[in-house]
Amino acid sequence: MDDPDDLARCSTTELVAAAGRRRDDAFGSRITYSPKVFIPLTRLCRDRCGYCTYATAPRSLPGAYLTPREVLRIASRGAELGCHEALFTLGEQPEARYPQAREWLTEHGYASTVDYLAAMCELVLAETGLLPHTNAGAIAADELAALRRVSASQGMMIESLRPDLPAHRGAPDKAPARRIQTLEEAGRQRIAFTTGLLVGIGETEQDRIAALRAIAASHARHGHVQEVIVQNFLPKPHTAMSGAPACPHEEHIRAVALARLLLPVDVHLQAPPNLSEPGRLGALIAAGVDDWGGVSPVTADHVNPERPWPAIRALRAATELTGHVLAPRLPVHPEFARAADRWLDERLRFPVLDRSDAEGLGRDDPGAHWPERYEAAGNVGTGAEVVQIGRRSTAWYSGAGTDPVLLLPGRAAASGAVREVLDGVLAGQETGHDELLTLFGARGPEVAAVAEAADEIRRELVGEDVTFVTNRNINYTNVCTFRCTFCGFSKGPLSLNLRGTPYLLTIDEVVARAREAWELGATEVCLQGGIHPKFDGNFYVEVARAIHEAVPDLHIHGFTALEVREGARRLGESLEEYLCRLRAAGLKSLPGTAAEILDDEIRAVLCPDKLNTEQWLDVHRTAHRIGLRSNVTIMFGSVEHPEHWVRHLLRTRALQRETGGFTEFVALPFVHMAAPVYLKRAARRGPTWREALLLHAVARIAYRDDIPNIQASWVKLGPVGARQLLAAGVNDLGGTLMDENISRAAGAAHGQGLTPADFADIAAAVGRPVRRRTTLYGEVSGMPVLGEAR
Repeated sequence: MDDPDDLARCSTTELVAAAGRRRDDAFGSRITYSPKVFIPLTRLCRDRCGYCTYATAPRSLPGAYLTPREVLRIASRGAELGCHEALFTLGEQPEARYPQAREWLTEHGYASTVDYLAAMCELVLAETGLLPHTNAGAIAADELAALRRVSASQGMMIESLRPDLPAHRGAPDKAPARRIQTLEEAGRQRIAFTTGLLVGIGETEQDRIAALRAIAASHARHGHVQEVIVQNFLPKPHTAMSGAPACPHEEHIRAVALARLLLPVDVHLQAPPNLSEPGRLGALIAAGVDDWGGVSPVTADHVNPERPWPAIRALRAATELTGHVLAPRLPVHPEFARAADRWLDERLRFPVLDRSDAEGLGRDDPGAHWPERYEAAGNVGTGAEVVQIGRRSTAWYSGAGTDPVLLLPGRAAASGAVREVLDGVLAGQETGHDELLTLFGARGPEVAAVAEAADEIRRELVGEDVTFVTNRNINYTNVCTFRCTFCGFSKGPLSLNLRGTPYLLTIDEVVARAREAWELGATEVCLQGGIHPKFDGNFYVEVARAIHEAVPDLHIHGFTALEVREGARRLGESLEEYLCRLRAAGLKSLPGTAAEILDDEIRAVLCPDKLNTEQWLDVHRTAHRIGLRSNVTIMFGSVEHPEHWVRHLLRTRALQRETGGFTEFVALPFVHMAAPVYLKRAARRGPTWREALLLHAVARIAYRDDIPNIQASWVKLGPVGARQLLAAGVNDLGGTLMDENISRAAGAAHGQGLTPADFADIAAAVGRPVRRRTTLYGEVSGMPVLGEAR
């Protein structure tokens, strides 16, 4: 069905069936939309299209252009309601027709409408963080270049390439050659570009095929067409075409299906949902649509003001009725957002990243995502707390004080690839790379379906008990010779910057804290710190020995793979020899931190001078060989993508099958607020809540009975978040901690300790019993609760 002539001879039913299959093969069950605010910068236009009510004469307008204050007011309202896109719409070259436009621009210091548009894009981006998308029409190369510097994407409807359409008789900018020239120039300048057809304005199906082929050819040359809109004509009162018939539904459906079949498979296809009756949205999905375009909770569709946007809830329901799921995106589609070096001006790369999730789609936690600015830090114990200035975001972020959106309990449903993987999981099949990657892409009710499967496995493996350990964190120094870009805790020896004062506890101070923890009922101390330049490797041995001699029954869980490897290196000892010395001194197990993401592509960004993936695995392999247990951690939500999560899970699963030494998996969401890599505008704001929930659920599915315990980090996720995760495969809440400075140093707002009663409350909220455990998941008997004297 690749030949256009053959396609034209097909019935609508045949076209729709083929187009639907092609869409599902390319994009699965996902249908995207862009939460946007519509900014009609000017309604003046030199063109007079026969169907348009947007273009208005000066006498009918309060001003030739929106003022900066008006622009910012509209944009700010959109930002408050969680929009990601600021869609700027305007007439084409109004200053060429109206003296009022020329006079306004001159008076305000702008050379042209596009010059003013660029200034307003820059204003909105800086003040609200909304990503501008500009529909400036057929514009010149220098104007495209100017807008590329301040917008995430641009667009211009081709509409039709038929030159003799009466609808375009009064519109010189709709000349086909001019439209194609702009489309081509956008490709040459590597602009993520949106274009499309207007169906039913007098053109034939062959005309549509010709336009689609021209778009496809331009994309083949440049790769820049991110989406094509297939818009159905609706007549409007007081226009030259007010008496013309509306585009018939079947004609629109055929045009959508033809577009899906003629365009390259990587081009997204959109049909505006407000221009079709709600009952016909399913037919558009069946015909190959994978995107609904911009939908605004704030402003009207100023081009089609008589057709209000559907509520997101209604759009989601209509989408899910077809077995598909709805996902928010940015104005620049994920394929382009993830190739930012090619498609985005340097000034746009961080603003796009700042609103992206791990796939390059829009963050989907409800609330505002204002640009973040920081002034200083206030000391909190041995850590610190960032001080943010300006407007505060209201969306959830890991480590922040906002509770996450309620995803569980929730309606569970899945179809397509996600359903196929889950059926295999529930039948006991092993998951590989492709299956795990599919699960990480779950959206809408698919998320609850993945969580249900994970929780069923949890129930079978470890039962209903929610476990925790009474412990204390001892971070003995924040001075470190390594420069991990995500770490807000460590300092150079002379640092007196954002993160507070450098410190180094003496061994006597460490022992005193350990003894105090034991007296308060703790069964474990967790020892971690920076790699101090004065440490020769014996420090770790001496600390372990001193604690063990002072409190022989206290479990010492300590020293990351980096500390172990660096200690061995500085002493010139083998890993096995050094670990045996630590074990003899009293060390009982190793934490899995310093893993971050076990993929060297990501480690080169996050921790370039730290141990690599194989070195981390080798430390734990060696520890397991001599009888020291450890755990697996992952730090996610910074610069990596779901495929890196999958590699991390598979590499640690393989090691577990080799050694059996891992006791648990702990997912540690990246806390962005004071992390250097974020402050340097090179990372995301941590994971979304959906991603955090899926990481725990998919880990449960991936490890199954290889690693039976999945832990939620209440420090970074908060007690409310941890409660939801208990329905997503989690069986453990980690430790009471007592003193936890590393997360706080990165900006986390949650407290430095929970009590057993707090853990009991979290478990009781989901109807599960709570049980204290040892570090290695043994029973604790005859022990006082935390806070009681021994």
